[in-house]
Amino acid sequence: MVTPRTAPSVHLRQKGLYPPPCRIRQLTSTCRKINYQTGYRVLPVANHQDETRTAYDGVVELYASLFANRLETQPFSRAMIGTFAELVRATGNLRTADVGCGPGHLTAMLHELGLDAFGLDLAPGMVDHARQAHPALRFQEARMESLPIEDAALGGVLAHYSMIHTPPGKLPELLAEQVRVLAPDGLLLVSFFGTDGQEPVRFDHKVAPAYSWPVDRLAELLGDAGFDPFARLLHDPSSDRGFLDAHLLARRS
Repeated sequence: MVTPRTAPSVHLRQKGLYPPPCRIRQLTSTCRKINYQTGYRVLPVANHQDETRTAYDGVVELYASLFANRLETQPFSRAMIGTFAELVRATGNLRTADVGCGPGHLTAMLHELGLDAFGLDLAPGMVDHARQAHPALRFQEARMESLPIEDAALGGVLAHYSMIHTPPGKLPELLAEQVRVLAPDGLLLVSFFGTDGQEPVRFDHKVAPAYSWPVDRLAELLGDAGFDPFARLLHDPSSDRGFLDAHLLARRS
């Protein structure tokens, strides 16, 4: 049975993109230890950012080739980003950060939707690729918990599957940073792996360990951080993508 915990790796193995654990060096450059009781790779929480940066730097071209279509095959994600862009435009503040921008494909999409969009990413290889692929746009290396942006400067923040590698205990720190950089009534769109359980679930993502979240639980964290979550979209887990595709749209209080 495909569950939210196992489905992403099942889907990726079908696509030929997810090797067995002992061959994970094909995607990253290191072979991490495996906890065979859980099936998870052992990853010290304190090092999750360094591990994530190294892992994504090792798959830049592959990752870019998979997602350069700007969600042409993902109508639900595309619809939420379009709604987000429309609402940001309505605030009159078009300045928008794509945090965890990867190869810059969604930064470019936001620009095409009329926003003054720029991209930030932890991995320097992703930033270099984004600059080459989209030379007219701005990209910068940055950590999500310490953004190089002044207070209350933005009309929007897009976090498209970019908070998924953050351990649950560290997520409030990231959300507080999004609150800091957004102007009052600014918009945040968070997209993430959803689960119908009661607690976040750690799983073996194709690049680096990640977490799926109960939507109500993440919405509660957004509220605690100073956001007003007002819209959500869940893609049916029976879809061929094999997991809950979750989106939360929130306004800074």
